[in-house]
Amino acid sequence: MLEYLNDIIFWLVNTIGRLGYPGIFFLMFLESTFFPLPSELIIPPAAYLAAQGKMNIFLIVALGIMGNIFGALFNYFLSIKLGRPLIIKMLKSVGLGEKSYQKTEYYFKEHGEISTFIGRLIPGIRHYISMPAGLARMDLKKFIVFTAIGCGIWDTILAFIGYYIGYNQGLIMKYSNQVLFYMLIFIVMLLFFYIWWYKKWKKKSTKK
Repeated sequence: MLEYLNDIIFWLVNTIGRLGYPGIFFLMFLESTFFPLPSELIIPPAAYLAAQGKMNIFLIVALGIMGNIFGALFNYFLSIKLGRPLIIKMLKSVGLGEKSYQKTEYYFKEHGEISTFIGRLIPGIRHYISMPAGLARMDLKKFIVFTAIGCGIWDTILAFIGYYIGYNQGLIMKYSNQVLFYMLIFIVMLLFFYIWWYKKWKKKSTKK
């Protein structure tokens, strides 16, 4: 398995080296759609090249974020294109009904910003968080801003890891998992704060 991962990283390093910055943008675009390509396999190898003086670390992060945004927009508009009937049909196939869809739609209308931001920080969820945002017709400007912030934090962390650790997939995954652990603690704290703030704001708005 490790040998297989090393082969993938070797291929990605060579691909990024050949394609340069457009390659980073394209791969991060794919990573942000439903294509199962982890960002841990893209940004750190590119940052490794930056540490060798072959690329610019700031451009790597910037193009990574841009690729993420365009990939997220692809999922956002794809969910709108697929439309409500097809999504409900898909939900029914896994034992969920129209009520589940309505709850998700209402939730995103109320909490779309925090959900988009947090979703971009969690592996597995970050690939699909744009779809419920699209279904709920979340404000596009807010969707782009909160997607960019979430992606920016994660891409910067991965670039930092790749730059200082180098071409070592075992260490990259080890430190990525450690960062993810602390990230989850941060997310839990953020959610508690958000719930407190939301309840306080809701009380004020009902009193008016």
